[in-house]
Amino acid sequence: MNSFNPNLTDMQKNVTQCGGTEPPFQNEYWNHKETGVYHCICCDTPLFTSEAKFDSGTGWPSFFAAVDAESVKDVVDKSHGMIRTESQCAKCHAHLGHVFPDGPPPTGTRFCMNSASLKFYPSPVS
Repeated sequence: MNSFNPNLTDMQKNVTQCGGTEPPFQNEYWNHKETGVYHCICCDTPLFTSEAKFDSGTGWPSFFAAVDAESVKDVVDKSHGMIRTESQCAKCHAHLGHVFPDGPPPTGTRFCMNSASLKFYPSPVS
């Protein structure tokens, strides 16, 4: 069962708890350029760094790697008449988005995430 944060918006609940998808180019982090770390909105697990973020042109925040291999879990998704790889938070199983094999080097992976599943923490200014 997914972890549930009672402070989630309706969109965050739909995405993380029901596997929904937010609209492209109309979400908080698709064009976000600040330096820091993106955490799971439900359980606060660190998932992706801004150093791994890139502009995929899709309208959703995209990353070529997770913080570590243990933070994001891959699950087969056969919904909508397709077979895709769903990304879930490994700790609380919240739906994050999907992962595709068409990302940039060095991994060739594109984690296409929903902003609604993420919470951003900026890096301290040194």
